[in-house]
Amino acid sequence: MVRIAHAHRLILGLLVATLAALVPALAAAHPLGNFTINRYSHVELAANQTLVRYIIDMAEIPALQERQKIDTDSDGILSQVEQDTYRDALARTLAANLALTVAGQQVALLPQEATLSFPAGQGGLETLRLEMNLVSNTAADGQAEFRDTNFVDRIGWSEVIVVAGQGMAVRRSTVPDTGISDELRSYPANMLDTPSSITTASFEIAPVAPGEQVSTTTSPISTSYPQANKPVDNLAALVAVPLSSPWGLLAALAAALGLGAAHALAPGHGKTIVAAYLVGTRGTAWHALFLGLTTTITHTAGVFALGLLTLFVSRYILPEQLYPWLSVASGVMVALIGIGLLRQRLSSARTPHAQAAHMHSHGFGVYHSHTQPDSSDQSVSANRRSTTRRLLLLGISGGLIPCPSALVLLLGAIAAGRTGLGLGLVVAFSFGLAVVLTAIGLVLVYARHLFVRLPVRGFALRYLPVASALIVTLAGGAIAVQALISMS
Repeated sequence: MVRIAHAHRLILGLLVATLAALVPALAAAHPLGNFTINRYSHVELAANQTLVRYIIDMAEIPALQERQKIDTDSDGILSQVEQDTYRDALARTLAANLALTVAGQQVALLPQEATLSFPAGQGGLETLRLEMNLVSNTAADGQAEFRDTNFVDRIGWSEVIVVAGQGMAVRRSTVPDTGISDELRSYPANMLDTPSSITTASFEIAPVAPGEQVSTTTSPISTSYPQANKPVDNLAALVAVPLSSPWGLLAALAAALGLGAAHALAPGHGKTIVAAYLVGTRGTAWHALFLGLTTTITHTAGVFALGLLTLFVSRYILPEQLYPWLSVASGVMVALIGIGLLRQRLSSARTPHAQAAHMHSHGFGVYHSHTQPDSSDQSVSANRRSTTRRLLLLGISGGLIPCPSALVLLLGAIAAGRTGLGLGLVVAFSFGLAVVLTAIGLVLVYARHLFVRLPVRGFALRYLPVASALIVTLAGGAIAVQALISMS
């Protein structure tokens, strides 16, 4: 009995530890760095001139979309004439959406010069960077406000700094006088989860009298933040692998498979939900396989669908704006499934006779005894259909949000004329994802079977299904709430 009790505690501890290790996945989401459009404004006010240095930095996905606009003859090459035409038009548009008022008067900011470049990005794709200077010869004196209304519907970093030119002083400013991103070249590592979102500045500008000591009141901000290194997307980088022999292709596919397996262990992908469901149910190996494959197929289909959206209809629907809504849909679906499970399992846990039925199961998540009147083949068949539908919905909800890295890989392959390679690498990546998700499910299924076979079950076995249903419900609610907060 001592050994049985020890085994009982060991397996229960294994199940609890597994769930606890997977719960942090609720709060994580795929990064959206590849979708961002970042803005930087440096406003400098002197006695007779105002200078605004304005910079736009587009990540891979919006840059790819802009390249389609630049390439007006659709020959796949951005000629210098096309680049110059686009640069000048974009500079005028950006300038029109920058507003500076001083002493209640609008200050006309005129673009003087602009440069356009395409720094290398992930997956063989390029980013887009436009730098321009705007000048006004109007004297600055009085209460002032600067406002940037460019790309207000796009996610990304936005930063405004205001400094005084020679002979002037800035007082009561709502923004700092020192930048922290090196003009959008390097971002503070500890601010990546909560990026700067400053688009307006209010301040007072006035000349400094000879000998006057001025104490500025700009917002205190440290410039000693650790800077984030440029991330390397190993999956997207595979699109540039030379394929001079079949072994090179096999190596690239193997690498994609391995990255998919590692990706499955990262936060997300519904592991918490799948784990909670299988732990609280007399799940089978088929259940684990079905959940893993459904999640992966949905995940892969989402990559292809979002890739088509990015290439063809992003003018009407912004891809990055779909992510929060997909998360909301995923969370609501999971929460509804969890509520249904919770009601069913609470009813079973409160009925002593129903607990006797737990001694036998047909393996589809329904506790069943042949001594009960509802144990007909028709009832069992209905229960199986119900469980299959539930597994299908759970798998779809777990894989509803596509992976940005796989999307960049696919788009990079299309841009490089290697569409076949991109599709193959995405499939290999997804297969690695499926293998790990299925393996996690199988471990939980067999651990659950060992637990059920122990003679010592009691309270823990009776209410374990209820606890797992509660975790599924809370997981779904957390996903939906987090997505709604990100949209606010």
